[in-house]
Amino acid sequence: MGLISQSFVLGPFATNAYLVTCEDTRETAIIDVGFEAERMVEEVRRQQLQVRYLLNTHAHYDHIAMMAVVQRELGGTYWLHPADRFLLEGLPQQGAAFGLPPQRAPEEVHELFDGQQIPLGHQRLEVIHTPGHSPGSVTFRWNDWLWVGDVLFAGSIGRTDLPGGSFDTLFETIRHRLFPLGDDLRVLPGHGPETTLGVERRTNPFVGDGVGLA
Repeated sequence: MGLISQSFVLGPFATNAYLVTCEDTRETAIIDVGFEAERMVEEVRRQQLQVRYLLNTHAHYDHIAMMAVVQRELGGTYWLHPADRFLLEGLPQQGAAFGLPPQRAPEEVHELFDGQQIPLGHQRLEVIHTPGHSPGSVTFRWNDWLWVGDVLFAGSIGRTDLPGGSFDTLFETIRHRLFPLGDDLRVLPGHGPETTLGVERRTNPFVGDGVGLA
């Protein structure tokens, strides 16, 4: 027995949100709800899950805007890396930049940090600080699963032209923090299909082994 990961594609940016549940206890973490909070609430109630955590890989609008609504309906403590706190506090301005309505952030923010172990039922999620897409981007790891947010995608990487983004930092993060974890690890991204670290290491046109060798 271990963890179950269920993915949901939400909103106009096709953002992946996740329910991560301990099979033994039904204790659940909800990751990255930016839109369609009602879908997540309905699913949690249908499955009779016990929400313990609301986790954000980072604080961009499409991953964070509905977390306060989910918290109001389902409870759970809210967690974010402190380096992304400025994005959380600027949530209304983020929405306005994309022509989207202002949203309220969760009021109490618990801080994530590199190397942190988050108990979830009988299992644990490890926090890996993976900056570059945003200063406070994190990856959540359980065994061979990585919930990476917008750090790494199938055949691509997260954009770095938003406030706090840095291509050089993101390149170093992926090459030196993620790829060394092993080729077989599953990458569960914030957008698009899942992949593996090995596939991206070999073939990714932005950070793969062949970059700069042509």
